[in-house]
Amino acid sequence: MTITIDNDSITVVGPKGQLVVPHLSDVTVALEDGFAVVTRKDDQRIAKAQHGLQRALLNNAVDGVVKGFEKKLEINGVGFRVSGGGQEIEMLLGFSHPVRYKAQDGVTLAVDKMTITVNGIDKQQVGQVAAEIRALKKPEPYKGKGIKYADEVVLRKAGKTGK
Repeated sequence: MTITIDNDSITVVGPKGQLVVPHLSDVTVALEDGFAVVTRKDDQRIAKAQHGLQRALLNNAVDGVVKGFEKKLEINGVGFRVSGGGQEIEMLLGFSHPVRYKAQDGVTLAVDKMTITVNGIDKQQVGQVAAEIRALKKPEPYKGKGIKYADEVVLRKAGKTGK
C-alpha cells in the first residue's frame, strides 16, 4: 500500500484500488515510518474538528483499499423478491411494477435469496447505495415488511384491538 501526499489531495493505493482524500487546510499530513501522521496547525476549534475528520477520512481510505467495505440488507415480506447482481438489481416490493436499481461505479451488488450485499472500497459510497436501496421500501412497524439493514432492529407496534 502506498500513500502520496499533495497540497490539495492525498492518494491511497492498495490491492483493491485507489482512493483520493481531500487534504484539509488546517492540518498537515506527513509520512513517518510507514504511518500517515496527522497534526493540526493550532488549537483553534476548526483545526481540532478538521484534525479528527482528516484522520477518519484517511483511516477509511486505508481500510477501503486494503479490506473493502460491505453492508447487508434484508428483504422481508410476502411476495417480495430480488434478483440480479453486479451493478443492477430488480426487486418486486409490492408495487404494481418491478423496481430496478443501478448502483454507482465502484460499488457491486450481490444477491443471495432475500439478502442484498453492497460491496466497495469507498465507505461513503457503500453507505449511500445501501441507504438508497433501503429508502425504496422502508420497514414498517406493524408487520416488519420492507428492506432493512441486517443489523437493524425494527421496533414493532401492537395493531388494533377489537372490542
